[in-house]
Amino acid sequence: MPLLPLDYYRHKDVLFLSQDLLGKYLLTQIDSVLTGGMIIETEAYRGPEDRASHAYGNRRTKRTETMYQEGGVSYVYQCYGLHFLFNIVTNVKDVPHAILIRAIQPEIGIEDMLRRRRKKVVDGTLTSGPATMAQALGIEKKHNGLMLDGDMIWLEDRGVIVSKEDIIAGPRVGVDYAGDDALQPWRFRIKGKKK
Repeated sequence: MPLLPLDYYRHKDVLFLSQDLLGKYLLTQIDSVLTGGMIIETEAYRGPEDRASHAYGNRRTKRTETMYQEGGVSYVYQCYGLHFLFNIVTNVKDVPHAILIRAIQPEIGIEDMLRRRRKKVVDGTLTSGPATMAQALGIEKKHNGLMLDGDMIWLEDRGVIVSKEDIIAGPRVGVDYAGDDALQPWRFRIKGKKK
């Protein structure tokens, strides 16, 4: 299947990319296990002017340094000291834009996803949030900074077309601290897709 080239992630409009990623496939090959599925929900973060972004105000720390790399790199961080979240760095070097992948429709390696999530059957919670999705795909902090054209984490275009009419935009989740930026409709999902 066609691998998304690194140039794809270097588009300067993170809102466009967040919507364009819907219908693309996120795959991992971790510990010799292939897992993945279709991206059905994303969130855009547009530092440095976005108060919900880790890079708001051009904040540069050990954690956020990955966001300043050229687009096409994984940004994985730990949330509340418990869960790992997978983001895609976009734009050009030193412009800290990123897209949080919130959910996929699980399709490849479902038995392995169930094992990683300690579940017996597929239900609506298998890959329905950014933390559960990362766990199901085997993504951890050690995968931070990986180029997305390698053989561990990558994205493919399998020809799924998602029309504008099928994209629902709404405010991002869990960013109440961001003032007016918390209300930005920068979370995108495919209408009718079950997580």
